[in-house]
Amino acid sequence: MGYPVVLVMGVAGCGKSTIGSMVADRTGWPFADADDLHPAANLAKMRAGQPLTDEDRWPWLDEVANWIAARHGRGEAGVIACSALKRAYRDRLRLADPGLRVVFLDVPRATLVKRLSHRPGHFFPGHLIDTQLADLERPTPDEHPVTVPSGQSSVRVVDAILADLGHPEAGR
Repeated sequence: MGYPVVLVMGVAGCGKSTIGSMVADRTGWPFADADDLHPAANLAKMRAGQPLTDEDRWPWLDEVANWIAARHGRGEAGVIACSALKRAYRDRLRLADPGLRVVFLDVPRATLVKRLSHRPGHFFPGHLIDTQLADLERPTPDEHPVTVPSGQSSVRVVDAILADLGHPEAGR
């Protein structure tokens, strides 16, 4: 059975990189963190405490789409962690792979703030979380998302994702 490219999305601090890498480890699929695809100017802007604009994000999202398209073009599965906060961003990524599966990590603001306070030296300053929450457009049913609420262990989150994908590693 062929599996899709999986987009693990949500705001900063929701656990995209952790969950995405765990899914990749359990399945043997390649993993990428979209943070690693940001141009230097975007990283500098965020480090300076300035939120990114759509104009800042489009070239970055094109790099993310290129990663997705490469997997899709070879008929390979993969996992990428990317905020993809707006529907327009996810639609752009879906152009690279119409079968892209969206996993939304739904975490309350208070939990996000706590998590971000424990990431010293990360390029994303915690005080920008409200700009991401304001930009967040939750996936809608027509996107067929896997929405995972917080409050579960990382292993249970990964199990839920793999079960939704019909992957045999679910529950192991």
